[in-house]
Amino acid sequence: MEILTYIGSHWVEWVFALAFAVLAYAWKTLSAKLKDEQAKNDAIAEGVKCLLRDTIVTSYNKYASKGFCPIYAKENVEDAFRAYEKLGGNHTAKSLYEKLIKLPAEKPEEGDSHEHENEQ
Repeated sequence: MEILTYIGSHWVEWVFALAFAVLAYAWKTLSAKLKDEQAKNDAIAEGVKCLLRDTIVTSYNKYASKGFCPIYAKENVEDAFRAYEKLGGNHTAKSLYEKLIKLPAEKPEEGDSHEHENEQ
């Protein structure tokens, strides 16, 4: 009978203790899942950053060797570079991006400069 009297007078403390234990377990579980998700998100962001950097470098190599970069390619590289910068990209790709953007948009004509000289 004493046990029932004890339980009757202290049931609120037991409910709070149980609720606290459940909340502590839930917090620990959720915290661990959030850490795992953050690690995955960081890895994805780093992978995307690497792919964007590769796109910038590849585009630079392709168009610098041609001596020109079409407008559509410049727009693609601009989009890639903006995303790359937001992900914390470095200055190496920035210098390549800036050089690529300065390239002419069209292929220079082979005899174009000589024709203008003859016209003057």
